[in-house]
Amino acid sequence: MFKRREYEPEYALLNDTESKQQNRYGKSIQTVPEDDPRAKEFIINEQPQESQNPNRLKQHGFFFNADNCIACHACEAACSEKNDNPAHIAFRSVGFVEGGTYPAYQRLNISMACNHCDDPVCLKGCPTRAYTKFAEYGAVLQDPDICFGCGYCTWVCPYNAPQLDPVKGQVSKCNMCVDRLEVGLKPACVSACLGKALDFGVIENIPAGRTQAKTEIPGFPRTDITHPNIRFQQARTTQRDMRRVDDTPIKYHRDDDAQTFRPVLDPKRGFRRKWNLRKLLGSHENAHIAFTLSAQAVMGAFALLVLGSWFGVQSVAAYQSSGAFLPVLLVMLALMGFGMFKLNMHLGKPHRFYRGFYNLRMSPVSREIAGVSAFFAGLAGFTLFSLFDGGFAQVMQNLFAVLGLLGLGFGGYYMYRLYRIPARPYWDHWQTVAAFTGTGLSLGALLLALMGLVYGVLMPDLGRLLAAVVGVGLLLEGIGLMFHAKDMNHTESEAAASFYEQSTTYGYAYWLRNALLIAGVLLAGVMYVSSLTGQLSFGLLAVLSLGVAILGRAMFYVMVIPTTMPGAFFWKNKGFVEHARETGLADMPQLGVAYERHHAFKLGELLQTVRETSFREKLDQVKRVFTG
Repeated sequence: MFKRREYEPEYALLNDTESKQQNRYGKSIQTVPEDDPRAKEFIINEQPQESQNPNRLKQHGFFFNADNCIACHACEAACSEKNDNPAHIAFRSVGFVEGGTYPAYQRLNISMACNHCDDPVCLKGCPTRAYTKFAEYGAVLQDPDICFGCGYCTWVCPYNAPQLDPVKGQVSKCNMCVDRLEVGLKPACVSACLGKALDFGVIENIPAGRTQAKTEIPGFPRTDITHPNIRFQQARTTQRDMRRVDDTPIKYHRDDDAQTFRPVLDPKRGFRRKWNLRKLLGSHENAHIAFTLSAQAVMGAFALLVLGSWFGVQSVAAYQSSGAFLPVLLVMLALMGFGMFKLNMHLGKPHRFYRGFYNLRMSPVSREIAGVSAFFAGLAGFTLFSLFDGGFAQVMQNLFAVLGLLGLGFGGYYMYRLYRIPARPYWDHWQTVAAFTGTGLSLGALLLALMGLVYGVLMPDLGRLLAAVVGVGLLLEGIGLMFHAKDMNHTESEAAASFYEQSTTYGYAYWLRNALLIAGVLLAGVMYVSSLTGQLSFGLLAVLSLGVAILGRAMFYVMVIPTTMPGAFFWKNKGFVEHARETGLADMPQLGVAYERHHAFKLGELLQTVRETSFREKLDQVKRVFTG
């Protein structure tokens, strides 16, 4: 139990006496029924305890008065001190938006931590079940020791509350200071607030001296995704446009009719097009690029082989009886293993990969892992029994083919579903499934064609068929991109900001991808009509298709802008974080920026250490690399 001091000041004490029955979303504030055993006794470590908070089984939440916040960051400091956070991790952070010009300039500070939502998407998305929605106080708690560092919770949370530590490779977050609540104290951040901007209590209770309990203020993302348990007061009149000062090209525009603010595009860097290929192709998400492209290519090739054989396509059946059949299966196994290895090593704790199966009931990540694993097992069994002749081998091969197709369908579907994230509107579009399906068709068909050419068994009929499949895949992806660009260009919010990044920061790369896509569709059509299925034509088609796939998938990951809380000039600013890592400023811990040091990054640091230091210094520096 948290030790409460005898002289705790009045402002640090919880003082809720009454509460409403339901919150504004229609959900009961009482977290368990009144006849639940937890409502009658309080037991810790099998020992009855006397709780000092009679409202412990009611949903609690933060109250933030934006009119009072002076951005002193005392709440951040108190939170980090209590939770022993390093300088680059902050469960609570203070950002701001600003509007107007001198002398009518206005700044609005926003202090934000986890909102312990009614419908926590982090809990549903986490594949390791590291999250729990507690009946006590309605707190959403997370266990870093269970987390294996995939970071999916940081994708789905609209408020960037979960913090992925790039050094330890694990996520942690605000725990509502439940140990303080048990002894009648408010959270540490609330108790430390100098201007009484922060308060805490049973949700929907308006603190003394306050008149509002709104769910929105400028800079706070949409609430319909998770129904967050935070309320605001912001009574001062604001400017019509409140701008972020961080790297995100977003501002918040006030609708006079509804008197609410909505995010719109703020083209703060102009409309000049750039290449930025190094930044595009050198992102931290390259593991996801490698996995999705290799997995989709292998899935497409497997589906063409199996379904083509089952439906009696003679050219496919001839391919299966040729000398290229076993080598192409081995290449598919190698590609699939490579993609799965890259994805696993992307985890903060890759040795805990098995925990990805823990949340099959809710997490699309767990379901994707299960489906892809089933597909890999089916592919491996299909390849194994391709080595043998006879009826039994054929039966087993068909059984593993069925397993592979089921895994393909299940895993492929959730590979797409896990990107339909409302907090990342650039991904939340049907173009994602068009891109993934198109990649599977085009790269899968190319894999079979190139292996057939290598072994000299690619017949004209099969060549025309595979060229047509490549063309269909590229065309499907192109149609999806057309509708996606149209929708993003006419929308608002973070989706418009992502499209702005696509058209400017990566503008030339974007148009290069489009040109390669058009050329690939035309070439595939010419190959189908004229039966040009030789090495030169398929080689050129492979170059075009790989260029489309790699550039397109890199832009898919790099350009997405989530619904996040505003940062400051330095703190919680993605642009500054990248600058600090590139220039060495991240070596200064007071800036709150850390290099990514876990697993694969440690290997890079180790090699750098070996090159640059004497033998006597190596042991100490290598030790520091592996201990963080």
